[in-house]
Amino acid sequence: MGTVTLKGNAIKTIGELPEVGTKAPDFTLVKTDLSQISLADFKGNKLVLNIFPSVDTGTCAQSVRRFNQEASKLEHTKVLCISSDLPFAQNRFCGAEGLEDVVMLSDYATSKFGKDYGLEMISGPLFNLHSRVVIVVDSEGVITYTEQVPEIVDEPNYDKALQALQDSK
Repeated sequence: MGTVTLKGNAIKTIGELPEVGTKAPDFTLVKTDLSQISLADFKGNKLVLNIFPSVDTGTCAQSVRRFNQEASKLEHTKVLCISSDLPFAQNRFCGAEGLEDVVMLSDYATSKFGKDYGLEMISGPLFNLHSRVVIVVDSEGVITYTEQVPEIVDEPNYDKALQALQDSK
């Protein structure tokens, strides 16, 4: 079990993040058109898993904007923005913001992703939502970087995530 904070108040997560050097656990998530997609569908690409509680909060929205900006510069790279938001809200947000270089994915249907990746919050006011996490996966499906942001209202360390992405296969 892990711990993060929300404005200084401790919140427990369901487990620990997958370890660097291990294969990323498979997942099936829902796209904004309500179709399903799995990790295998991104085979051969480097991935940034930008995971957060809700796109309707300022910090989460900023992380999507920032990774969208950075993703447009990188070849064979996909940024997957993952939350439990309904696909309709994710689609509305990207449309309003003009964001085209990220893939919005929802875990609303099963919450399995949050559990399998050990990042679902199991206490506090954001109970059952995802904690703020960035995971970088290389083109062979191996995790090369993880960050569980200690304070949920803080942004992730974009520079470290992007460096890990550039250093990976």
